[in-house]
Amino acid sequence: MTGTHPAHPRGTRATRTTRSAYAVVLATIGALLAGLGVWIAHGDGREDDPGSPGGHALPGNAASGAFPDGSCAPTEKLEPRCGAWWGAYIPYAPSGSLTEAVYAFEAKIGRRLDLVYNYHDMSRTPLDGRLLTADEQELGRDRLLMLAWESTVWTEPHHANWTETQLGWKNIASGAYDRDIIDPQARRLKAYGKRLFFSFDQEADFRIKEGAGSPEEFVAAYRHIHDRFRRLGVDNVVWVWTVSGYLGNAELMKRLYPGDDYVDWIGMDQYNYYLCHRSPNWLDFERSQRPSYDWLRAHISDRKPLMLAEFATAPDPVLPQRQRDWYARIPQVAPSLPRVRALVHWNRAVPGAGCDLTVDSGPGLDGYRIAGRDPYFRQPVPTR
Repeated sequence: MTGTHPAHPRGTRATRTTRSAYAVVLATIGALLAGLGVWIAHGDGREDDPGSPGGHALPGNAASGAFPDGSCAPTEKLEPRCGAWWGAYIPYAPSGSLTEAVYAFEAKIGRRLDLVYNYHDMSRTPLDGRLLTADEQELGRDRLLMLAWESTVWTEPHHANWTETQLGWKNIASGAYDRDIIDPQARRLKAYGKRLFFSFDQEADFRIKEGAGSPEEFVAAYRHIHDRFRRLGVDNVVWVWTVSGYLGNAELMKRLYPGDDYVDWIGMDQYNYYLCHRSPNWLDFERSQRPSYDWLRAHISDRKPLMLAEFATAPDPVLPQRQRDWYARIPQVAPSLPRVRALVHWNRAVPGAGCDLTVDSGPGLDGYRIAGRDPYFRQPVPTR
């Protein structure tokens, strides 16, 4: 049935046992972070000496060149006036390089991505816990960046096995992590200078069962980070509120919305999982996206642009051509979803048989290449 499949990654993780209770998290978080070898901001707001080994210099100002003009130029909130951005989440290469992984993917698909999506936790570790790594800054010179920031500490690098510890929305909202986590990262984003997309705790509707908190606590945490950034002068962040779009969570999603004053874009993560979730129904691109698109427009906000923040299809082992056609037909459907202004492919396999959601080879790659060549996904990307 259309709209019944929970999205990845939270839909997969939601089957795990809920993490520690808030009191336990508060009691152990200091030791946990210390054990990870994280950096701590100085009391006066300075970060560690950039010149020291493994130092943590703020990113340089990435804003350069003129903002695009003309009838198809994007708005200051990065909404393209024509067509839509074409983006992807690409896992790190085995070497540990994100740039290597993205460049290799772009070579396969025959074009540069408009938007690169990456995920971070709040561990403050040099790679996963620091917003705007060196690789992200390099990629951001010619592409838009979208950073998802999770209020968790991942057990393994890059969230390899999907295990984590929740910090808790009520603790975020209380300001407990302002000095050591939120403020230093806000300063990094401000120093970067260039506009970027930013999502706090994407798929919040699936985080509740994992112990993150209540919908009301999420709204308070989201607004707290938003307001904290504003007080620190971070004006280059475009705020994306991202939920799964799973219509079984409709009432939860209503309660999770922070309000139009706090949101610039609405994001959703919907897939054609097919046999990955043992569904007997193959949902083409339109059937996998339109129900949630229509619901969000009708029940959350019809004022905001919408982003397919994660999308993909599982393969059909009996009819491989289906995967090619699923992607190749996206340009025909996208204009009929006119408020969808960015499409971001999830290019990572997830656990389970039939759950390879990548387009690294075969029919999926063929179809994705065809879709990415369409003029609808060829818009001027700002360098500021």
